[in-house]
Amino acid sequence: MLLYYEILLALSVLFSLIYAFMWHKHFDVNITLVFILVPIGMLAHLGVAMSDTIEEALFATKVNYITGVFTILFVMLTIMNLCQLKVPKFLRGLLSCITMAVYIPVLTIGKSSMFYKHVELTSKYGISILTEKEYGVMHEVLMQWIMLCFLFCIAALIYSHIKKNDVSHKVIYLLFIPVMVSMLSFFIGRLITQDIELLPASYVFAQFVYLLIAYKLGLYDIDESGIESLVQKGNTAFVSVDYRLNYLGCNETAEKWLPFLKELHVDKSIKKHPKCEATILSWIRDFNEGKIDEENHIHYHTEDGEMILHVDVNHLYDGRKRRGYQLFITDDTADVKNIEFQEKFNTVLRFEVDQKTERIMQMNDHLLISMATMVESRDPFTGGHIKRTSEGVKLLIEQMQKDPELTLSKKFCQCMIKAAPMHDIGKIAVPDSVLLKPGRYEPEEYEIMKSHSAEGARVVHEILKDTDDEEFRRIAVNVAHYHHERWDGKGYPEKISEHDIPLEARIMAIADVYDALVSKRVYKEKMPFEKADAIILEGMGTQFDPSLEKYYIAARPALEEYYKSQLNEDATQTGE
Repeated sequence: MLLYYEILLALSVLFSLIYAFMWHKHFDVNITLVFILVPIGMLAHLGVAMSDTIEEALFATKVNYITGVFTILFVMLTIMNLCQLKVPKFLRGLLSCITMAVYIPVLTIGKSSMFYKHVELTSKYGISILTEKEYGVMHEVLMQWIMLCFLFCIAALIYSHIKKNDVSHKVIYLLFIPVMVSMLSFFIGRLITQDIELLPASYVFAQFVYLLIAYKLGLYDIDESGIESLVQKGNTAFVSVDYRLNYLGCNETAEKWLPFLKELHVDKSIKKHPKCEATILSWIRDFNEGKIDEENHIHYHTEDGEMILHVDVNHLYDGRKRRGYQLFITDDTADVKNIEFQEKFNTVLRFEVDQKTERIMQMNDHLLISMATMVESRDPFTGGHIKRTSEGVKLLIEQMQKDPELTLSKKFCQCMIKAAPMHDIGKIAVPDSVLLKPGRYEPEEYEIMKSHSAEGARVVHEILKDTDDEEFRRIAVNVAHYHHERWDGKGYPEKISEHDIPLEARIMAIADVYDALVSKRVYKEKMPFEKADAIILEGMGTQFDPSLEKYYIAARPALEEYYKSQLNEDATQTGE
């Protein structure tokens, strides 16, 4: 049976070498990490099989668990990236920290009972096998984490297959196969045989499938493949500098047409180079001062007078950040084919910039919504609160927009509706012991719960501090911070009153309280609409802004209709 592990190791190394030969800078880094980890895991499996002592076998086992724990993490991140499901940086970091946390107890094998309480080394089928395993509590934690990652992978693939039209279904199918094979090998394989593990074979099989995916990656990445094809034609020059005017590099075509570029050094300033002053620096100044014509280009005659170069200047993007200037230079003396090429190139470039700009905007929106949903998922007593209060805000805003005497801008209304879901995002900092308490709070617990308003404002501010949409940032921070303030100044956290409370927070307060009244909680039943309405109206001038009363009254029929539909929907789902 030793041959089994030797063959798997050989295949794993072979597949990794093939991947290295195919590797391209646009390949997902997580796939690369999988191809690095799997051969290490195969070597560890072989190390256990060839062990002469229990110490050798346990050391190899510790290495082997690195493959098992981190490979599923990188597979999950690969699936998210290839399915274009954006994972925020902080969440990727959190997942990595959790994975490391569940792996660290593995290092205690042989020293404590945290992971393995007992294990023996047995010789069987001509190889060494760890038997009589008695697992510790951290082993169960690790297994649960791996299972959760598997389920998350499957959920992401199913969602992408149903909802994502911009992801190749062939790639989704290819991603789905190794996940299912690995799951079956990991869980069902143990029921079939305890001696020869099937999981290593599933990893090698996954490598083979990822080779097929890697082969297709360039074809499905339209932005990058289009640009790459244009660059390889060799009739476009590229020059890059950062915002400090340090030279970043160029291609061979640029050096051919502008020979002085050979004299420049990467990361060195071009300010003192005489020929850069009349060319690159001049072009960048014209670009910044808006002196370039509507087609965003400059014509430049080379020193020999034989070429007229067409120069485009744009910002240089590194992901979503602007890092400098990119100069695109073409030979404008060429024939019609070169003109057609330039048009195609500009089309691809504009498409890339538009796509990345749109993704940046979507990332900011999805990050906040995801965090708000994550917070709500911690509290089983207020399920659907985000959705319902957001609809309540929308209905109030619609009535306010109908008032000709109220000059609410369209931008304010849009930002208000978009900010509503994150009003309780500060509950992320409230301990479970308080947030999940199924009853009324003690005074000290209530003080902790009240802190979620200020904490929510801080979280929203940190997330949006770099956004260009200043109005949305202000409204979102105010909604989170002040939605529990009262018109009479008896609210929290700042105890401000009347018009010192931002309008967006006053609107949010009505929708928030209304939902709390008419919704069922663990410590109370839902309140009839008539009674809830009476409480809201009674609070006008004390708890709520009295000037909003007429809009609430106008929106009341739509609110009641909406909540009735939610009740019917809930009843259908629960079978009541």
